[in-house]
Amino acid sequence: MNFKSWFFHTYFLFRRPMTLGVRAVVLGDEGKSVFLVRHTYVKGWHLPGGGVERGETFGQALIKELREEACIELTATPELFALYKNTKASNRDHVALYICRSFKQSGTRSPDWEIVEAGFFPFSDLPDGVTEATMRRLKEITTHAEPDALW
Repeated sequence: MNFKSWFFHTYFLFRRPMTLGVRAVVLGDEGKSVFLVRHTYVKGWHLPGGGVERGETFGQALIKELREEACIELTATPELFALYKNTKASNRDHVALYICRSFKQSGTRSPDWEIVEAGFFPFSDLPDGVTEATMRRLKEITTHAEPDALW
C-alpha cells in the first residue's frame, strides 16, 4: 500500500468509524422455533449475535457468537438474509442477519455474566419481552416480506 492510500485509509478510519455486527435467526424444529437470548446488560429477548472484531469476517463472527451464546455449531453455510443500519446503536452501526437452518447443539448455555437465559421457542409461544427489532426480523422472514433497511 502506498503512502497516499495508507493516509486516506487511516484518515477515513478515524473520520468515519463504522461498527459491524452479525445476528442469527437459528430455526429449530423444522422451522417451527427460533433461538433467542436474554442478556444481562440490555432488556428483552434478542437474536444471538455480536460484533465483528478487527480482522474477523462476518462468517467467523457468526460462528463465534453462535458457539459462545448458544452452544451451536453450524453444519451448513448460513443464508445471508439482509443488511441493516442500526441507528439505535450509532449512526455508523450495521448488522448482517443470517438464517441458520442446519446446525448441531452441543449442550445448553448456562447463565453467566453476559447471558441470563437462552433457548429455542416456538413461534406460536415466544417469551414476553421479545424486542421490537427482533419481532420485525422474524416477521420479515416468516412472511417473506421485504427487509426494512433499518434494524
